[in-house]
Amino acid sequence: MSEPVLSIRGLERTYVTQAGALPVLKGVDLDVRPGEIVGLIGPSGSGKSSLLHAAGLLEHPDGGRISIEGRDCSDLPDRERTRVRLATIGFVYQFHHLLPEFSALDNVALPQMIAGRSRKVARQRAEQLLGELGLAERWDHQPAQLSGGEQQRVAIARALANAPRLLLADEPTGNLDPTTSAGVFETLYALARRTGVAALVATHNLELARHLDRIVALKDGHLEERAKAPA
Repeated sequence: MSEPVLSIRGLERTYVTQAGALPVLKGVDLDVRPGEIVGLIGPSGSGKSSLLHAAGLLEHPDGGRISIEGRDCSDLPDRERTRVRLATIGFVYQFHHLLPEFSALDNVALPQMIAGRSRKVARQRAEQLLGELGLAERWDHQPAQLSGGEQQRVAIARALANAPRLLLADEPTGNLDPTTSAGVFETLYALARRTGVAALVATHNLELARHLDRIVALKDGHLEERAKAPA
């Protein structure tokens, strides 16, 4: 069995509120292996986003260890965490967070240029990804000129532009109507499967989640493994 791309052990996260301490994650363990697409479910406020932010090295948890491709990243300084994110991790959020003043093509090319690719190579890669996502005729459009589904497809292309080993998606279709949601989810699944990326996808949509390799559920701060997605 291949080694996990993402390995989490004993993850803890507590928030301080006016009512006092609010423990959200209470010792979460999780492995996601290459080519595996895992659905993360749980009610609103259960800690799905907190888990993804910790896994993506965006937040420091209160306890536990996080390893990316066998490297313990728990105590890395912020500069090195940023480097690991840029080189290894792709993110897709509920809201696309595209840069409004740039075209779809440039939104996908910019992260590559930040990672050190030339503008020419970055734009070629962006054209390839957007073409695969059915946006070959739309890549010169700014986000405001695109539909919600098209914007989210651009966001998926951006997330995969640097060929990440780990893809983290936080309710990637939560802001879309059911028909568009299904199409975007299918696109995300197909590209993740083709590229062999390890993917952790948080979603409230059980109908979509059942198509993934397996499902894990957050409940009362703990992760419950469901060995097989429901048919």
